[in-house]
Amino acid sequence: MKKSEHYYCVIMAGGLGTRFWPMSRTLHPKQFIDVLGTGETLIQQTFNRFCKLMRKENILIVTNENYKDLVKQQLPGIKEDQVLCEPSRRNTAPCIAYANYRILARDPEAKIVVAPSDHIIHKEDLFLHNIQTALEAVSENDWLLTLGIRPTRPDTGYGYIQFIDSEVDQRNTHLRKVKTFTEKPNLELAVTFLESGDFLWNSGIFIWSLKSIMKAFESFLPEVSELFKNGIGKYATPAEHTFINQAYTICKSISIDYGIMEKANNVYVLAADFAWSDLGTWSSLYENRPKDENGNAIVGKSVFSYDTTNCIVNMPAEKVVVIQGLKDCIVVESENVLLICRKGDEQQIRQYVNDVRLEKGEKYV
Repeated sequence: MKKSEHYYCVIMAGGLGTRFWPMSRTLHPKQFIDVLGTGETLIQQTFNRFCKLMRKENILIVTNENYKDLVKQQLPGIKEDQVLCEPSRRNTAPCIAYANYRILARDPEAKIVVAPSDHIIHKEDLFLHNIQTALEAVSENDWLLTLGIRPTRPDTGYGYIQFIDSEVDQRNTHLRKVKTFTEKPNLELAVTFLESGDFLWNSGIFIWSLKSIMKAFESFLPEVSELFKNGIGKYATPAEHTFINQAYTICKSISIDYGIMEKANNVYVLAADFAWSDLGTWSSLYENRPKDENGNAIVGKSVFSYDTTNCIVNMPAEKVVVIQGLKDCIVVESENVLLICRKGDEQQIRQYVNDVRLEKGEKYV
């Protein structure tokens, strides 16, 4: 596969993975865990996947400064200047702006993929073909492009993209102009989206030229653009650390979706069919794990289940566990925490984490 010197990837790896608690913790979130038992953590899978499409040195990892050592440990051989450390979490727009100016110092002609570090991609060859197609499209057009996944169920955990049903490129009929973005809908609306045929899941993977995204920042997030622009001359120098620490104290927290993608009029989507999961919830992990004859996805060498169906169970190897009479539940033990809840209520896990933090302190979260 063609590896253009102008192709770059920005991997966002600073999230807490709260919905994967208690396996995912503040000091060791899910992107640094081998959640599927493949022998590779999620960030390792993501990094190795993009190494097949672009030069290793053109891949940047943006993460929280607390995870710098984890990144370097899990991606041996990565250079110091490939790890961009945020002093605090400010959502995706500042993260991307930071990476933009770092890349600008190296290559103003860059074409960039921005991707989360914790997605599952089953049909990797097809995924890489889609990314290659997208990179070629943004090399020729002033587009802000995102990958949309054809929905297979009315999922309320994903954002949705509505597209205009008219071709924009005769060479690739899967490219469409975006009409609207919708955040996680209720079930009734998700069913309507699925039945309409003109909605895709929002993958959170973006492709654009550096020039296009920087122009978009100047138009829609000028204060963020100006803030990071003030660091020109300091990026990739010893002065960068101090500058970034100061910038993040005054930078607002805003997502790239809300700040730019929902406002710009040059947003396009590439409809993709590779098997994908953002692995954001225990239910999404359940979908990606093998099941026993009762529909249970069980991790643990000594789990005995009776009259139990459609559950996800994640237990330490050394623990003997007996489960009876459960249906559609999440049962997870990790270190000093045991979680038992209904799969249908997993969106409340963030609230559980907040309650535990308030009552019991940080060591449990």
